[in-house]
Amino acid sequence: MSELVTVILAAGKGTRMKSSIPKVLHPVGGKPMVQHVLDAANFAGACQNIIVVGFGSEAVTAALAGQAQFVLQAEQLGTGHAVMQAKDLLEKFAGTVMVLCGDTPLLRGELLAKLYAEHCAAQAAATVLTANMPDPSGYGRVIRDAAGQVRGIVEQKDASVEELAVHEINTGIYCFDSRELLAALSQITCANAQGEYYLTDVLGILARENKTVGAVTAPCFEETMGINSRVQLAEAEKFMRQRKLQALMENGVTIMDPASTFIDESVSIAPDTVIYPFSWLEGNTVIGSGCTIGPNTRIQSSQIGDRVTLHFVYAHDCIVDSDVTAGPYVHLRPNTHLSRGVKVGNFVEVKNSKVGENSKIPHLSYIGDTDMGSKVNIGSGTITVNYDGKKKYRTTIEDNAFIGCNTNLVAPVTVGEGAFVAAGSTITKDVPPAALGVARARQSNIEEWANKRK
Repeated sequence: MSELVTVILAAGKGTRMKSSIPKVLHPVGGKPMVQHVLDAANFAGACQNIIVVGFGSEAVTAALAGQAQFVLQAEQLGTGHAVMQAKDLLEKFAGTVMVLCGDTPLLRGELLAKLYAEHCAAQAAATVLTANMPDPSGYGRVIRDAAGQVRGIVEQKDASVEELAVHEINTGIYCFDSRELLAALSQITCANAQGEYYLTDVLGILARENKTVGAVTAPCFEETMGINSRVQLAEAEKFMRQRKLQALMENGVTIMDPASTFIDESVSIAPDTVIYPFSWLEGNTVIGSGCTIGPNTRIQSSQIGDRVTLHFVYAHDCIVDSDVTAGPYVHLRPNTHLSRGVKVGNFVEVKNSKVGENSKIPHLSYIGDTDMGSKVNIGSGTITVNYDGKKKYRTTIEDNAFIGCNTNLVAPVTVGEGAFVAAGSTITKDVPPAALGVARARQSNIEEWANKRK
């Protein structure tokens, strides 16, 4: 097959989105919709991606930096005009140009690979991806001749009554022979209801020149859906989520209630894990096998080992090794690492800390900026006091230490291996290994004080 270059149209503002954010940057399934398109293009074998930017060009360029080349469409004068902006980058290229829309996040790379392969096999001048829609309103109609060959595409505003009755629509996705594309682009005009340069006119020009214009029909029209409003954005989100959940279940993951479970496309979950309702799994999260996640758990870009139980937990940008139990009401903040066998109980927050194997933080504690060894027991109400108002400092708790309840460890401080800290202490100095640290006032009782107060 010839080499493949894509031109992704991402210049539009998306007026119906009513947003200051470029339409193509609105997320679906945890990623900007244009990122989904770019990922699909790469899967299909693109050797180069060109993105046409316009409204919010700086934001789009920053979001996709290093993944593509960018050309500016300063004035939006139609899809044909948008592709013309890539002319300089395409003139020396001899191969297949695939034109994609940046607002079609449900596209799969497998479908684009099929379109590319069939285009090359037919040695076509152009091949359009079509779909059959129950309600084709708003879409350009694919017009075929008596033999079923594509003769052109008519935009809805320019279509006749007979043409409007056609349910096969143009998805806005094409493959072109690069030289045929550039030659035909030089012939299109803006003599239409919109006063724009339609890329669809290229197909009519090629057909009139008796060039081969092919078509590939998408098996599922939802996959080609363009997003133009917040309502459609929600529909795409729902469709992508259902597709992801189905794939996970088919690969051995139990999802108790798919309707109340939200999992990004980029999340990976191993078999025999059970996901309870009202769980959000986002970003580059990886979850091992035999886990129990949820209910009411949110995990963002975290690595979770095997046989982990997390319920009523918010974890983001952290690592949880195998055989860990956490919850309920636990917050695991960035750069937290819970080692194998750790137990974290209710109302605990851990931040920027390493907790060693088989250590326990049962309840009502804040562990921040801490290096904790193995088999440490943290009593209820313990706080590692890491901030003096200007700088943050670290606390070290070595193996087998026992920290009594309602203890403040004022960093920087070290509690040595096997040491004990008495309940209610505020520790400001290091506690040597095997020592008992006590830092509280001696109790004194004033007899008859209550009676005198009366």
